Amino acid sequence: VQLQASGGGLAQAGGSLRLSCTASDRASGRTISNNGVGWFRQAPGTEREFVAAISWRGGSTNYADSVKGRFTISRDNAKNTVYLQMDSLKPEDTAVYYCAVARHAMAASRLEYYHYWGRGTLVTVSS
Repeated sequence: VQLQASGGGLAQAGGSLRLSCTASDRASGRTISNNGVGWFRQAPGTEREFVAAISWRGGSTNYADSVKGRFTISRDNAKNTVYLQMDSLKPEDTAVYYCAVARHAMAASRLEYYHYWGRGTLVTVSS
């Protein structure tokens, strides 16, 4: 499964960005509709950290405390795409954002539960 993250860029503090993660598997035609999907981020010199996750049908979501109330994860299984709407951005949100597909259907927060990763998209928030 190949994951393509997009939507990153430069935003001012208090602004918004919307990230998209589209999955494709041309070899098998496999989709991610049966899997949980998560967003993680990594700032320079730090460990990759959990941001948000969504279960296979979108009925369950999970957020890091640092983004609760500001970020919203959603998915459109017909388009094989997961979104991360980021509002009220802060400079500390600056990082490379990665989407990942879980080994199961749940909205997991632990990195080891994910086995397919996209390349990441850079988000920079200026103060």
